[in-house]
Amino acid sequence: MLKKLKRFLIGRPLKNEAAGDEKYGILWGLPILASDAISSVAYAGQEMLMVLIPAVGMAAYAQVSYISLAIIGLLILLMLSYRQTIENYPNGGGAYLVAKDNLGVLPGVIAGAALSVDYILTVAVSISSGVEQITSAYAPLKKYAVIICVAVVLLLMIGNLRGVRESSKVFGIPAYAFIIAMLSMIVVGFIRLKMGYVPTPPPTVKTIVKPISIILMLKAFSSGCTALTGVEAVSNAVPNFKEPSTKNAKTVLLLLSIIILTLFGGTSILANYYPVDPDNGAVLIQIAEMIFGRNFMFIYITATTFIILVMAANTAYAGFPLLIAVMAKDGYVPRQLSMKGDRLSYSNGIIVLSAVATFLIVLFKANVSSLIGLYAIGVFISFTLSQSGMFVRWMKYKGSYWVGKALINGVGALVTAIAVGIIAWAKFHEGAWIVVVLIPIMVFAMLKVKKHYIAVAKQLRFRPEELMAINVERDVYRNRVIVPIDSVNKSSVRALRYARTISDNVVAFNVSIDAESGERIQEKYAMLKTDIPLIVKYSPFRKVVEPLLKFIESAEYEYQKGDMITVILPKFETKSWWHKMLHNNSRIFIESELLKHKHIVVAVMPLQLKDDNYVLKNPKYN
Repeated sequence: MLKKLKRFLIGRPLKNEAAGDEKYGILWGLPILASDAISSVAYAGQEMLMVLIPAVGMAAYAQVSYISLAIIGLLILLMLSYRQTIENYPNGGGAYLVAKDNLGVLPGVIAGAALSVDYILTVAVSISSGVEQITSAYAPLKKYAVIICVAVVLLLMIGNLRGVRESSKVFGIPAYAFIIAMLSMIVVGFIRLKMGYVPTPPPTVKTIVKPISIILMLKAFSSGCTALTGVEAVSNAVPNFKEPSTKNAKTVLLLLSIIILTLFGGTSILANYYPVDPDNGAVLIQIAEMIFGRNFMFIYITATTFIILVMAANTAYAGFPLLIAVMAKDGYVPRQLSMKGDRLSYSNGIIVLSAVATFLIVLFKANVSSLIGLYAIGVFISFTLSQSGMFVRWMKYKGSYWVGKALINGVGALVTAIAVGIIAWAKFHEGAWIVVVLIPIMVFAMLKVKKHYIAVAKQLRFRPEELMAINVERDVYRNRVIVPIDSVNKSSVRALRYARTISDNVVAFNVSIDAESGERIQEKYAMLKTDIPLIVKYSPFRKVVEPLLKFIESAEYEYQKGDMITVILPKFETKSWWHKMLHNNSRIFIESELLKHKHIVVAVMPLQLKDDNYVLKNPKYN
């Protein structure tokens, strides 16, 4: 049943040869990788207003335009910088590979950890913000916000597990719909102003005559920097583009920057002329209502804003699995994260991203303002390390026009480093401290994982001279077999029969809790036509593994150094998954304990049981 459900949700497995068909071009690559950055239009301005309005009232709207101008300038600088990254690192990995290659292992791992945190928060923040847009327009849904968020995460996970090509079509169209909606709102908004329309300021926002401090502007800037998250996604996902992948990725990055400049800049200016109170709900939805009223366009903008914010999370689904797969191949995270699933997507990475994002949404109750405090710092750390790495690369290898390229990356590194400091300082008490603490912990864990993989490789590796001296065919071990049996049944007898095929030295072993149960199994075992001896040990404390290990080491068993002992564990396989919970699964514990001993081999002998209904209706079993 589970297999059928999996096939229905995810689809049939794809062959390795289909990998080329699973890549996207500019048309679908743009909405997939631009969704995060484009969607920030919906909440970046709102977060800036929430910082400024309580302090300076109506003066906040004009300041948003100036701060937005600074953010757009930073966007242009990042776009130029990451175009160079794409050209020099076409295999993906972005900031992680750039920093590792040019600054060393530790900076590379820090960049990877920071970017991983940012991707996870992208999912949590985008989906929470998208649901907030809907609940702002339709208040009765507010109490179901967390449930809606979790459902959306599950839908995104399933969509991405189906593969790159299908997810690009499903998630691409809403991005274009949102761009059209925003352009329409900006154009109509300015036309109405030109025609003499004067919006009424919200009564809740007062005119406060108070100087605007640089500290206040920096705090607002740190909130608005969320508009730049997602810019790095294109450089991480270059291998997902069709050939020429580098050219297509650079084109997508340029188009992405133009779209953000237009939409973010346009809505920031609109907010100055259409003042709203962010405490009354999503700013973008309020502006749309002032421009269009509650007509079709209002519904269209509300719907597309919700969808694009949800789709923004898909940028993380495009970037995180690929980034984590590159790090897994290098041995800094579990190797399983580098494996592709049935649909040629990095399914384990997709599942991990979904699980952690869901945990954060539930933990913070889908509150955007709470989650936003954790946001942006991770991506700006990766920005800084990536640009620093590229600057070092130009200084070391030079090449054509290297001075101009080094200047772009150098200035980019300096500006983003300053931004990291501003964001960490301004958002520290709002939750940024969690990320500041979490990243070093993640880096420590990643280095420990790498250390383990290196240690395992050294222990498993043969030197060439050792390999040439080994004769696999030589009889090195004397194999002895023990079959632990709980009772005499078809499963245990099948295991005994198999034991005879691999060794002449076989014993059956039973652990009984009292003399009575021991005598019962001995009587039944005596009915078998076999010369395999049965050893019964009593365990008043109901232990199983300890008596077995004690027997192996005893003089009674005559174990000699160099002997290999194969323990064959009988097991019956039930038809339905829930049946497994109804039976004693002590085999798992026994197996894990025995495998701690290098001279013990554990084998499982399965017996497949038939369906319950078949057995109960068949006279053969009566």
